[in-house]
Formats: sequence, structure tokens, C-alpha cells
Amino acid sequence: MIEAEDIPERREHRATLRRLLRHRLFVSGLFLFGIVAVVAALAPFITDVDPNRLSMRNKFLAPGGNWVFGTDGFGRSLWSRVVWGAQLSMIIGASVVALNAIFGTLIGAAAGYFRRLDTMLMRVNDALMAFPAILLAIAVTSVLGPSTLNVILALSIVYIPRTARIVRSSVIVLREMEYVQAAVAAGAGHWRILRHHILPNAMAPMIVQLSFLFAYAVLSEATLSFLGVGAVPPTPTWGNIMSEGRDFMREAPWIITIPGIALMVTVMGLNLLGDGLRDVLDPRLRIQQ
Repeated sequence: MIEAEDIPERREHRATLRRLLRHRLFVSGLFLFGIVAVVAALAPFITDVDPNRLSMRNKFLAPGGNWVFGTDGFGRSLWSRVVWGAQLSMIIGASVVALNAIFGTLIGAAAGYFRRLDTMLMRVNDALMAFPAILLAIAVTSVLGPSTLNVILALSIVYIPRTARIVRSSVIVLREMEYVQAAVAAGAGHWRILRHHILPNAMAPMIVQLSFLFAYAVLSEATLSFLGVGAVPPTPTWGNIMSEGRDFMREAPWIITIPGIALMVTVMGLNLLGDGLRDVLDPRLRIQQ
């Protein structure tokens, strides 16, 4: 049975969805990101060429004909490598976002709700946030070694403190609300208060943060691979493809241009998506509008 208190909540969710679908930035971002996500999901079906198959007779072929995006210096199909690179970027971005959603929420909620833990957890957070994100990611991957899994771990270590701080800020505000104080007075336990009264109301800023974080993760992964501390070549990542093509920018500019465009479209789509989510979910911006 549907409880009476669930009806207003469902109406609010539907109203939020309608506002999102009418928001131009959100729709534009969803369209751009959706294209990349669909291509990544359908990678095994839209290309039957091994992205690492060498064909020295076909190296540096320009886009067109049987080679949609051309070939690189080893005769590998750039279309296949870019498509599989999209899938790997989606996997890395989604993994980093999932780890941030779990551990960032746990750390931020603990720091914001339990005041005795706040100072200790936030000082560790501050120490990690004192380093520029990409430099800290390079340092972590240099210690752990270049691999896809280590890139995910490095980017999670870099961005979890930022998510935790946002969650902490929301929890500090929400724990002083009257309905939370009423739950405390009624004898509700800490876990119940966090799960039912605080965290659901802290989701909006975290969702916005995670959408931007997805873009940061994709861009950072490409940067790490381009610098040689990301996924090990010949793994088809956009960063690896651009790194391999930088020496042939005059002879074969498509090698670095095409994955660069794919990266730009993905990051732009995610940023537009995040802007739309922020405009709709942030109550302060809704009041101003």
C-alpha cells in the first residue's frame, strides 16, 4: 500500500523531473553525454575490429572509406580505439563516482553529525585538499604504478575529500533543523536520524557534485594516460591515443584531434548536465529565479 505521506513526495519528484526536462542546459548536457554513453555501451556491437590489431600496411590512413576515423602509426583503427576508449572512460568515471558517493557520504556524514569526529576527519581532508588534484593523482599513480585500477583508486583518493566536505556542510545545517531535533527528542537512534531525516535531504548538493565529478574523473584519467602514468599502453584510452598522436600532429592530425573532440563532448555534456541539476535542485537558485 502507498502511504499518504508518500504522495506529496512523489509529486515533488515528478515536479522536479518536469523542471529538469524543461531546462535547456540539462537537456543539452543529457543529449551530449547520452551519445557518448550509448556509443560506449554498444562498443562490442558497433565495431568488430580489435582496437590493438596492428596493420603496418594501413598506417596513417586519413579518415574516410573503410576507416571511419582513419588509422594511427601502427595501422590500428582509430574508430575502434576511440569507441573502446569511450567505454573505458565511462567505466572509470562511474567507478570514481560510486566510490565517492559511498565513502564521501560516510566521511562527510560522520564529520557533520558526530562533532567529536569532525576535527580529526576534516584535518585529514584539508591535508589532501591542500595538493592540486592532478598533482596528487600523479603522485598516487606513481607510487601504485600505472594501471586502470590504480587510476580509479588515485582519482577516488583525490576527490573523496571534496565530496565529504560538501556532505558535511549539508549535514551540519540539517542536524539543527526542528524535525531532526524532534526525532532526537522522540528517542530515535543516530543511524535512523541519519538515514531517514538527514541524508535524504542532503542528496541534492551531492548529486550535483557527483555529476561534475564524473567530468573531472574522465578528464583527469585522460590527463594521466597522456602523461604516461595512467592505463598502460596499448590500452585504448583517449589519453593514450592523444599521447601516441602528438608526435604526428602535422602528418596525421586526426589521431590527436578525434579523441580530443570526444573528450571535449563528454566533459561539456557532463558540465551542462551538472549546471542544469544545480539550477533545478538548489533551492536558493530556485528562489532567485
